[in-house]
Amino acid sequence: MNHFTSTLNQLDKLALLFKELSNGKHINRTGDASLWVALEHDKTLYQSLFKALGFELRFDERGFAWFHTDEISSNISKTSRQLALLFMVIFDTQADAGKPLIHFSDWIVDRTLLSQAFEKHQTLLIAENLDIDALLLLLESAARLGFTQQSRGHWQLLPAVCRYLDHFESLANQQRKDEVQLADTETKEIKE
Repeated sequence: MNHFTSTLNQLDKLALLFKELSNGKHINRTGDASLWVALEHDKTLYQSLFKALGFELRFDERGFAWFHTDEISSNISKTSRQLALLFMVIFDTQADAGKPLIHFSDWIVDRTLLSQAFEKHQTLLIAENLDIDALLLLLESAARLGFTQQSRGHWQLLPAVCRYLDHFESLANQQRKDEVQLADTETKEIKE
């Protein structure tokens, strides 16, 4: 029992980490430096402890960690859907401006960028009941979940946004494969 108590005592960020992670927050290397250092230093220990408590702690080498779950509440689902839409319109707007997507953490996300994204994707955003003010509120929700942080009057996207970027890239790759397959099928039908 002494060894167990000694081990828990060395995990001085345990309570705060558990609180943040169990509330759905992503811990980021850049946004939560002290928590990240604690997690990274005792990674295996934290994973084992949280696993014993019924939680799966996942790490991404790009600098973020989260509790993974396959269960999604309706509130999280709605927020996640809206965050996906927010990040998608930001990424699309920045791509059209020639900004490399992989450098998203360098972007300044402010009312100006959100106005450009809203103008370009107005129909889609209005269908989801999202105007510019709602997008700003959504960025605050994203901050609570570890996807963004406010810095000097603008928002910064944190490494955890890679989870959405990976999904967008996966969807784009699947669409390209489907288009190639459709073209191959049409070519084959024409030859017959």
